Amino acid sequence: MRTNLFDHVDIHPKNIHIPNGEIKKEDIKSHCSQYEKMIDEAGGIDLQILGIGNNGHIGFNEPGSGIHSRTRLITLDTSTRLANSYEFANISEVPRLAITMGISTILKSKKIILMAWGPGKAPIIKKAAEEEVTDRVPASLLQNHDDAIFVVDETAAAELTRNKSPWLTGECEWTPKMIKKAVVNMALKLKKALLSLTNSDYNEYGLSDLLVEKGDAYEINLQVYYMLRDSITGWPGGKPNAVIPAHPERSSPYPKKVIIFSPHPDDDIISMGGTFQRLHDQGHDVHVGYQASGNIAVTDEFVTRFLDFAVGFEEIAGIDTDKSDKILKAARKFIATKKSNQIDTPTIRSIKGLIRRCEARATCRYVGIPDDNIHFQNLPFYETGTIEKKPMGEKDVKLTMELLRKVQPHQIYCAGDFADPHGTHLVCFNIVLEALKRMKAAGDVWIADCWLWLYKGAWQEWNIEEIEMAIPMSPDQVMKKRFGIFIHQSQKDSVPFQGSDAREFWQRAEERNSATANLYADLGLTHYAAMEAFVRWHY
Repeated sequence: MRTNLFDHVDIHPKNIHIPNGEIKKEDIKSHCSQYEKMIDEAGGIDLQILGIGNNGHIGFNEPGSGIHSRTRLITLDTSTRLANSYEFANISEVPRLAITMGISTILKSKKIILMAWGPGKAPIIKKAAEEEVTDRVPASLLQNHDDAIFVVDETAAAELTRNKSPWLTGECEWTPKMIKKAVVNMALKLKKALLSLTNSDYNEYGLSDLLVEKGDAYEINLQVYYMLRDSITGWPGGKPNAVIPAHPERSSPYPKKVIIFSPHPDDDIISMGGTFQRLHDQGHDVHVGYQASGNIAVTDEFVTRFLDFAVGFEEIAGIDTDKSDKILKAARKFIATKKSNQIDTPTIRSIKGLIRRCEARATCRYVGIPDDNIHFQNLPFYETGTIEKKPMGEKDVKLTMELLRKVQPHQIYCAGDFADPHGTHLVCFNIVLEALKRMKAAGDVWIADCWLWLYKGAWQEWNIEEIEMAIPMSPDQVMKKRFGIFIHQSQKDSVPFQGSDAREFWQRAEERNSATANLYADLGLTHYAAMEAFVRWHY
């Protein structure tokens, strides 16, 4: 709170009142009673600003917290600890207990504002705002407050009826995109193939207005079926010497210059490894821009393992090992006494960055990318040594403009997966977008013929109605992608700051790609082993 608010405003320190989480357990009850007394003596709370947990908690009032609860010590739900684990090296270090203001105290506030950002909050925002009031979803109790407002971004509001099913809340403009969304979601809910939907299905699902405006169900079904069919292609860079008006990508020019921006040194292979391979195999000039070093996601054990190798290699080569041996001993000494969340030394951070660069380089070689097409940007915003990063800076944008002007691509692939719990993906995307806007304004000629495609990575996938290009993969291609991910050994088995998903990255990728293919099959299209999905961004 000091870092993000109090140090930036003119509040007197004596007017800041945060429950003390470090007092003795036997003193907590009296401390909480005194806290409530201070609120009453101040005349109550005028404005209460809340977040919301994925399980619906407000403050740390976990599901089951009573409406009459006051400030107290509570046990944190496992989902809450997992959601906060990104701030700690591992889940075991996340506190199990917390002191929180109670539901009763919160509801006595004159005005309440609840804020939520990102797609991860969408399901619980729907429950809290639109479904029944229950202490199983503590935030839903705010529905009974006289002056409570939810402030959410577009992605957090995605599951609300006005966004998910706007035809149920009033008049709807039936654009092709809206028709696709409505019919696809209806088919999935009814567990029917698109071409099997009937007029009765439309009426029962609340889509009678669509029938009135567009006619018979079968004609609408065909329209949506063709939209999905035309999104599937084995030619992510466009099919040469072919005129396919509905193809997601242009046939010309061919081959294309392509750059894949990878926020971390493994997002390229995890998120679009099959497409990455296919672009190379089909003759395109593929470059990879590794935006951040990813050094904080390397365990200390890997540092000593690789330093051991370096010293041993120098001995075999007959090189003086004094310097490398000193670095190894210093690293071992630091790691042995390292405290939780302590920032690594610059040398250790550099070694961790080197480990990830070597893995990324090996992945590119595995795909077939020449060394000259591998670009390590090491954007400055990332290099804090901590989980929390700096905002996008001028140098980040200029480095990106420099790389883009060097390559002058026809295609850019960029991470659109903003559910990354550390926020790196969003910053990296905004840097690319700002660079493109500046070069467009500057009149760079090549940019008029450059398309930007967004992929999603280890954290989530596009909704099927959003997908504009789907690249199918055979079982052999899935296995080849898996082996490419395995090259990133420092990210396998035990990864610090992994977030709330315990699966390894290769498992996340395969299950996500398989699920996308299954959805297409459920809707009546060809059943592939896996699919990677993309959405075009117009800048």
